[in-house]
Amino acid sequence: ARRGRGGRGVDGVGGGGSPESATSEGCRIEIHLKPGVMDPVAASTEMALKDMGIAARAVRTGRAYLLGRTLDEGTLARIAGRVLANGVIESVHFDRWIPESFMEGREGTFEVVRVAVRGLDDAALARLSREGHLFLSLGEMKAIQDYFVSQKREPTDIELETFAQTWSEHCVHKTLKSAVEVTVVDAGGRAVGTRRYGNLIKETIFASTMELMRRERAEGRTFCLSVFKDNAGVVAFDDVDAVCFKVETHNHPSAIEPYGGSATGIGGVIRDILGTGLGARPVANTDVFCVASADYGVGDGRTLPKGIIHPKRILRQVVAGVRDYGNRMGIPTVNGGVYFDDDYLGNPLVFCGCVGLIPRDKIEKAARAGDAIVVMGGRTGRDGIHGATFSSAELTDTHADEFSHAVQIGNAITEKKVTDVILQARDRGLFSGCTDCGAGGLSSAVGEMGEKVGAEVHLDRAPLKYDGLEYHEIWISEAQERMVLSVPRSHVRELLELAAGEDVEAVEIGTFGTSDRELILHYRGVEVGRLGMGVLHDGIPMPTRKAVVSDAISPGVRSSVTPKQGTARERLLATLAHPNVASKHWIIRQYDHEVQGGSVVKPLVGPRQIGPGDAAVLRPKLSGMKAVALGCGMAPAIVDPYAMAIASIDEAVRNVVCVGADPGRTAVLDNFCWPSVDDERTMGSLVRACEACRDAALAMGIPFISGKDSLHNQFTDQETKRVIRIPNTLLISAMAVLDDARKCITMDLKDAQRGRLFVVRAMGSGLGELIGAHRAMAAAIASGCVRACHDSSDGGVLTAAAEMAIASGLGVEWAGPVDFAEGNGVYVVETKDESALRKAIGAGAVVEAAGRVNDSGSLAIGGESVSVEALTAAWRGTLDW
Repeated sequence: ARRGRGGRGVDGVGGGGSPESATSEGCRIEIHLKPGVMDPVAASTEMALKDMGIAARAVRTGRAYLLGRTLDEGTLARIAGRVLANGVIESVHFDRWIPESFMEGREGTFEVVRVAVRGLDDAALARLSREGHLFLSLGEMKAIQDYFVSQKREPTDIELETFAQTWSEHCVHKTLKSAVEVTVVDAGGRAVGTRRYGNLIKETIFASTMELMRRERAEGRTFCLSVFKDNAGVVAFDDVDAVCFKVETHNHPSAIEPYGGSATGIGGVIRDILGTGLGARPVANTDVFCVASADYGVGDGRTLPKGIIHPKRILRQVVAGVRDYGNRMGIPTVNGGVYFDDDYLGNPLVFCGCVGLIPRDKIEKAARAGDAIVVMGGRTGRDGIHGATFSSAELTDTHADEFSHAVQIGNAITEKKVTDVILQARDRGLFSGCTDCGAGGLSSAVGEMGEKVGAEVHLDRAPLKYDGLEYHEIWISEAQERMVLSVPRSHVRELLELAAGEDVEAVEIGTFGTSDRELILHYRGVEVGRLGMGVLHDGIPMPTRKAVVSDAISPGVRSSVTPKQGTARERLLATLAHPNVASKHWIIRQYDHEVQGGSVVKPLVGPRQIGPGDAAVLRPKLSGMKAVALGCGMAPAIVDPYAMAIASIDEAVRNVVCVGADPGRTAVLDNFCWPSVDDERTMGSLVRACEACRDAALAMGIPFISGKDSLHNQFTDQETKRVIRIPNTLLISAMAVLDDARKCITMDLKDAQRGRLFVVRAMGSGLGELIGAHRAMAAAIASGCVRACHDSSDGGVLTAAAEMAIASGLGVEWAGPVDFAEGNGVYVVETKDESALRKAIGAGAVVEAAGRVNDSGSLAIGGESVSVEALTAAWRGTLDW
């Protein structure tokens, strides 16, 4: 170090004093991860040193920035805090910094902690819930209190934590599973009717899938193989294998540490696929991000509320997190989207999805009494403490400090090695059940697997990243890259040897099965917890929620991508340049979408490889031409929740149909992200969205097979009391099975001499009319008469035609409607055989002539013309990412 060991620095960012960091070359800022934060580069370096025979007790990394001018320390601190570092996980130093030694954990005094709850009044119970980061309702706290009164003892801290994780909104989805009394009001707010659900999601979305599966059986076919009961939904692929799909949210962690939040989000959903059945092989990733304007506060006088990271920085880092994790694991990221709205300022949304391939005879699993509990993968650390309960709470400007321990950094290399072991062990038949160690850590994984048989765990056997963890922290830590397996005793040795051969740590920590179906926890030979599985999984009180819905359609949209004024040319260019329409090439090109060699239709299509593909297509098995198509839909700009949900489903279905999918072999997933539903009208909007999903699924014959919800997405500025609520957001992800990938089509124009353009639209807005249009369009593509197809999304049919021209470089003489409004069930199609197209569409939809393809290199709209290069320049965007 320049001035002795250590140098000056601050924990996080900030500080004061003279600009001692000034040097002849300017100023220096060094950034280092805080002790206990996962450092994947250091881990790889340490492993390499070990392989080279070089002894190293520990390795850490840092990065330095040299500024070419002298600045005062306050300015340096602002630069570091706003641009270079995240004080949640990093420390900042203003000169060269080399520590004397790395900080290490130290063992504390072991003592079983009991928490007095039996005598607490309501106010004290509520305070314990919030201050203890349990985030349980008063009713839930009273249920816990009653349980321990019946047990004639006080709970230990680990027992309270177990209840908190198991009963968290994140883990149990108690709002969507609750009973709901719905009051219907008219436009004047007067009650005009009521209806009641005993279990909202069971009687809407689940019920629709069960009905569709009944229809499948009646028709003698099987498409849905496992729905809403495992880590992912599973549908048939061929006679031997199935495909599974799961999409997760990782919103709150990404709000306070976007790189780690998104990386562990994609890592977690990959493990969901790995933990589906007896293990599926991950074959593709998806991602969708919702953030505030990237230029928020630039020239508009707006300032960021305290505790909020700038949305541009959030977007860059969540992209980087997904990129690094997926690329390093060798899984292609092939489909997704980005949506900008300033109401996502305080609570960005990060959706991460994964698709897997699994043998059909490996779908069923169950932990068996007598099986060993084996933990495999990364070591347990203090990172991820209270991850599940934190994700179930509303964000405030204090959460970055209060919940820094909930932030995690993943290590994709570790997960790749774990994946290799799991799939080999699956094929050898070495385990009877497995799941990932997600939110809630061991408490959720072991607790869920052992629900039917009980489990006995020895927490001191779990491998730790460092000394000093308390027993309850070992139990609830969400530290990444860990799987829990149920292993027959006769296979334990072989499994452990297999793991060791792949340099994966695996240890036995207990046994599934107890005489009274209990969860029994030990630490250093002392029993620290004992709970009945019955009360854990069935004892949560489910109060009836109140909801208010209107029988009138809420008018309009929150915002439009197209300006209302200007010529058609001006409006088109402005629409293409809107962030919600503009090219996301700067994101897409960071992802490896070619790895594994199965990508057929890529995210960017056309001869110039810049066109916005509607859906991705990939072959999970390279030995054949069967494929899956992946698309998504989301319409948070639509105010009415029922109409918003229908539009989201319709867009997802349109996207996969555009590449050649059959709606009859398509399944969808739901991801609900809502603000707090404590308000009865907000709860009512959730009810209406669920009802829309049910109605659309039944009318279209498209089943929901999996889902996830995140229901407290709002931010409260503690200083100003301003509450920023996200718009009601429903992401629908669609997966379709295709018989022959060679018959897929793309959206780029093909024929400058004979190509003609048509708009194909549903005959009306009813659900039956929408599915009629989708089936008709699928039939037309299957007949071979369609050369290109693109769905009419944000910006309407004219924008869709412009994107088709951009993708191909060909010109268009547009004779269709100059319409910038998005509509359900609308496609823009190129064909050279109008009669064949009309015959294939039949009575399923309306076919309207819309123009011709040419080689002019321009888009002509009436008397106006704009070059394809100008369209491309507008669409490629001007933001400096």
